[in-house]
Amino acid sequence: MATIVDVVTEAIAPSIQAPFELVDVEYGKMGGDYVLSIFVDKEGGITLQDTADLSELISPILDGIKPDPFPDQYMLEVTSPGLERPLKTADAVKKAVGQYIHVKLYQAIDKVKVFEGTLLSFENDELVLEYLDKTRKKEVTIPYQTVAKARLAVKI
Repeated sequence: MATIVDVVTEAIAPSIQAPFELVDVEYGKMGGDYVLSIFVDKEGGITLQDTADLSELISPILDGIKPDPFPDQYMLEVTSPGLERPLKTADAVKKAVGQYIHVKLYQAIDKVKVFEGTLLSFENDELVLEYLDKTRKKEVTIPYQTVAKARLAVKI
């Protein structure tokens, strides 16, 4: 059975067109309310007016989904993915080559399950990441299927 996130993503994805990119959809309880968060971005970042316009576009689409996938009332939030945007697809990872990223793994590589560094390449379903181990630069090759989560990271 499809989840609420799957149903919503399938319904709205065709309507979010260039210059916008649908980055992620999340649904969950925040405090006492259910929140449907739709993360959208564009080159140069999205504006407050962009989020308002996209909310007006998305809201009627959500209202038209039959049967209604939402068991409870919810708040719609259209927002930017921020500086640490998730890298949910292989395409998103490919676009992040050259950037500083954070990667969590299902299986440890050399007893390490979390890496943060510069993504040097992504080819043949393998990420090559340059990271700092104490004071030494090292490289690690990570099979894409072992990546649990990946996101852009802010280098401190």
